[in-house]
Amino acid sequence: MKLTVKKKGRFKKWLVVSALLVLCSSVVAQRKHPKKIKPQAETSTELSKLRDEYVKATKDYKASLEKLVSIYEGNVTKAEAKLATTKQLLSEGLVAKAQVEEQERLLEVEKGKVADARRQMTTADAQIADVLVETEADAQMAKNLRLAKNGLLRTTSFMRFNGTSSWSLTDAWKIQRFFSDTFNKQLPIAVFGQGAIHDRWRLDHRNAMDIQLHPDGPEGQALLNYLQRNGIPFSAFRSAIPGTATGPHIHIGAPSHRY
Repeated sequence: MKLTVKKKGRFKKWLVVSALLVLCSSVVAQRKHPKKIKPQAETSTELSKLRDEYVKATKDYKASLEKLVSIYEGNVTKAEAKLATTKQLLSEGLVAKAQVEEQERLLEVEKGKVADARRQMTTADAQIADVLVETEADAQMAKNLRLAKNGLLRTTSFMRFNGTSSWSLTDAWKIQRFFSDTFNKQLPIAVFGQGAIHDRWRLDHRNAMDIQLHPDGPEGQALLNYLQRNGIPFSAFRSAIPGTATGPHIHIGAPSHRY
């Protein structure tokens, strides 16, 4: 059956009204039953776990070194006794002087093992202390309680300068020109802006760059002095810090906050 023009018009109006009613019903239903948004996982908890694991692993390593020191010290005692015996035999003309010299060399080797193990234990203690200090420093920096303008924070493993002025990656050319003019080579930029490691650690690194220089080297020291003179914020790392630094480098820019 064919529809008249008048009926077709009414039919179209009915379709429009029906569509509007369906749309309104959908909106009302969504308002009554809003979708639940799951809260984002706390990255601070994840970082805390990572640091706890690092501290535990370092303590386990130190415990193993303590056992080695005990063994090495026992070897030193034996080597000293053997050297004394060899010297007695030399005085009696029963052995050559070369044998005494060899025993003296072996004794020094054993003493060296003890000294090296003890140095590693001291390093382990320093690493644990620095991780704890870094954790505290992060919290203080986040609340702006630790460093004022031009403030400088130093620990064994890192140094942080708050700077006196705002800085952005658009000013990177100034630092590159300084380094090029000073050392006649390009600034070794490891990461410019956001990198894959920063995504993985959930660090906002968009307005910073990492320089592949050890802060204690001559080039690193020259760069740090330049940054301080010009009020440019930076963080200089002498070693790896879990969730913060993969190794020695200079981070130019404000600290990368977690998101």
